[in-house]
Amino acid sequence: MFRTKSALTVMTLTTLSAALLAGCGSNGNNAANNGAANGSAANAGATNGGTANAGGNAAQTDASGKPVEFNFYFTGSENVKNLWDTIVPMFEKDHPNVKVNEVYIPSGTGAQPTYDRILAAKKAGKGSGGIDLYEDGLSNVTQGQKDDLWETLDPAKIANLASVDAATLTDVANLAIPYRSSAVVLAYNSDKVKTPPKSLDELFAWIKANPERFAYNDPSTGGAGSSFVTTTLYDKLPEDAIHNDDPSIEQQWDKGFQTLKDLGKYMYGKGIYPKKNQGTLDLLISGEVDMIPAWSDMALEQIGNGQLPDTTKISQITPGFNGGPTYLMVPKLSDKKDAVNEFLNFVLSPDAQAVVVTKMHGFPGIKLSNMPQDIQDSFKGVAEGFRTFNIGDLGNEINKRWQSDVAAQ
Repeated sequence: MFRTKSALTVMTLTTLSAALLAGCGSNGNNAANNGAANGSAANAGATNGGTANAGGNAAQTDASGKPVEFNFYFTGSENVKNLWDTIVPMFEKDHPNVKVNEVYIPSGTGAQPTYDRILAAKKAGKGSGGIDLYEDGLSNVTQGQKDDLWETLDPAKIANLASVDAATLTDVANLAIPYRSSAVVLAYNSDKVKTPPKSLDELFAWIKANPERFAYNDPSTGGAGSSFVTTTLYDKLPEDAIHNDDPSIEQQWDKGFQTLKDLGKYMYGKGIYPKKNQGTLDLLISGEVDMIPAWSDMALEQIGNGQLPDTTKISQITPGFNGGPTYLMVPKLSDKKDAVNEFLNFVLSPDAQAVVVTKMHGFPGIKLSNMPQDIQDSFKGVAEGFRTFNIGDLGNEINKRWQSDVAAQ
């Protein structure tokens, strides 16, 4: 059941989201359409707990009678680990034929070696390198498409894919499941900031007027800092630039990098960039800064549990910071795909998606019409979609140049 405290937290998110997401450009290929009314009934089996996959592909126990075990590699902050530590036991309780081996890589320690391991195993003819399910962002979805690493996900084997907005699956060629979403927002101390900035230009002006009271994390160590940097670089570029991975666009970053460089002396510590998303949240908690970019789910969770002071509020600029889905990918060469599909079907069930909402304060990965009525009601008024940047490998180039042009100054 949707707990009252969690419902109130989501209501807080809902109240804020009209402001958070109203300015976010909704794109037909990327919008999750969580707030859209959907009158069509879910396909048969699409809203069940995933007790079996469509087409009779439920994993069987192995020859010794033991559960089929697969390895799930994921990265992120502690709240991501807490999410899977909740969902996995729920799944295993009702699916004793499958055991999920969680392999957690803390945010900021680098998930790239996991991807590299999958790719190296393929090249060496060694299957998927013992990695059967992988969670990461859009850049590794698109890179894996180029490297031909990911299995095309089949609704006949994962019935609850019918509950996911078709546009979000099409945007990644059905190679990944966008199982949850969140937005990057401004988190601030309302005792010190009475009127938060409403645009990026207003934010830059506030930073200069309040030296050393703003911080963003090293973009290579967390998505909140990456969003601040990327949003700055693409601020005055054409809207379609955020869906372009052509390297020729790099020459249009010069003005944005100059802005970031000029802002350096106004940053916390006159140019100190904390590691990880939590690094900047810790500065807000301690009162060393008054405003930061932060993931909405992390900020709301820490406001709710008292880590962040109750004076902390969140808001969004217009156009919004980039945010969007986190994805699950199945390596094409995994030999545990039946068991993985059974797990993915459960992850897309309303029961598991309710954990995304109540425990992680995120937006569900399935269409809101497939969620329980109390959760649907709590999201009324939320704007459709996210301002999602799909720039492929250019994100890595941004991080490299940021290190040389900004951090090294």
